Order: sequence, then structure tokens, then C-alpha cells
Amino acid sequence: MGIDLRMPLGALFGVLGLLLTLYGAATRGQPGTEPTGVPVNLIWGVVLLAFGLWMLLLARRARQASKM
Repeated sequence: MGIDLRMPLGALFGVLGLLLTLYGAATRGQPGTEPTGVPVNLIWGVVLLAFGLWMLLLARRARQASKM
């Protein structure tokens, strides 16, 4: 059985995504945060959070499959 990196990577990306999403939501609409009109921090926070959750889901599925 090898090392499964999906669990720590999922946790890392999930936490970073959550922090970036919260920061993007908290600073939305403030001057200088959206020079292009697109809330970049909010969008990328959601992307990172989704990727982290996907990695955690894959790690959980692999762990359940190895127990069978």
C-alpha cells in the first residue's frame, strides 16, 4: 500500500479555497478589489474549494475500496 496524497492535498486546497472564498466575499465591492469587475478572489476560492473537496472524495472512495 503506497502513500495516498489525495487526503493531505484535498485538505490543503480545501482550507486555502475556504479562506480565499471568505476573503473574496468579505472584500467584495470595496474599492480596488475588482478592477476588472470580476471578483477574482471569490471565483478562485470556489475553484480551489471544489478541487479540494473532489480530492477528499476520491481519497475516501479509495480508502473504502481498499477495505473491501
